[in-house]
Amino acid sequence: MSDAARKKVIGLSCWKGAVDPQPLHGGITNVNFVVADGNEKFVVRVGGDIPLHQVMRFNELAASRAAHAAGISPEVTHWEPGALVLRFIEGKTFGAEDVRQPENLERIVELIRRVHHDLPKFLRGPALVFWVFHLLRDYAGTLRDGSSRMVPELPRLMEIAQTLEAGVGPIDLVYGHNDLLAANLIDDGTRLWLVDWDYAGFNSPLFDLSNLASNNEFTPEMESGLLQAYFGQPGTGALYRRFAAMKCASLLREAMWSMVQELNSDLDFDFVGYTTENLGRFERAYREYRAM
Repeated sequence: MSDAARKKVIGLSCWKGAVDPQPLHGGITNVNFVVADGNEKFVVRVGGDIPLHQVMRFNELAASRAAHAAGISPEVTHWEPGALVLRFIEGKTFGAEDVRQPENLERIVELIRRVHHDLPKFLRGPALVFWVFHLLRDYAGTLRDGSSRMVPELPRLMEIAQTLEAGVGPIDLVYGHNDLLAANLIDDGTRLWLVDWDYAGFNSPLFDLSNLASNNEFTPEMESGLLQAYFGQPGTGALYRRFAAMKCASLLREAMWSMVQELNSDLDFDFVGYTTENLGRFERAYREYRAM
């Protein structure tokens, strides 16, 4: 895949001269490269639609363009089927420890708020909805179709998902990034950038908040502070319980995403280990949720 992807990048029509794409490691969905073209640098994301994960490239392109227009994400300089070219951002790619720093968290909350409320003003064309409970049900169907090793666990997991969906309750609808890994945040020394819009779509704000917290191992105190910062009201009681239900769903989604990858991905990555890790984190979070 990577050799074919590299050849594709070399052959893109946007380059001014010969290019030598360099792999950009870290992604487990797409194949990414950094390309120097003259005195400019770009990131090229190579990948087609992934219906199994409800990733559609028309949606990623529209979200990326809207995010740039809103001042959130780098400029899209070129697109053709299977390849998205963006300006390279010089800066520090965050780790979980960076996200947890109080001074950074305040900036991240403001960035999330801009995604939710500013980005949709610039969005053009059809748009997707990212509803985690629909994804979970669809993943269960995919796992059954593929005779996954996890099929015996699905009835219990789907029953839990139904309980969690009821626990989240009615939602406000905003535009979400829906994949708030630390590595999708870049600090250029002046401002934060948010990248990778594969899973973008309309959603509850609770998903981005809980996804950020679960991906970056927030303490309960940090989670409460996150809710206070975003909503301007105490992150306790009913609000915290709804958040906790969505956090469980976010963790279950990551585990089931990996289960599907076990069946279908050709990337050199230990998806069985990733499934085990995230399923364990989900089980711990669900026990805490039930104890509330």
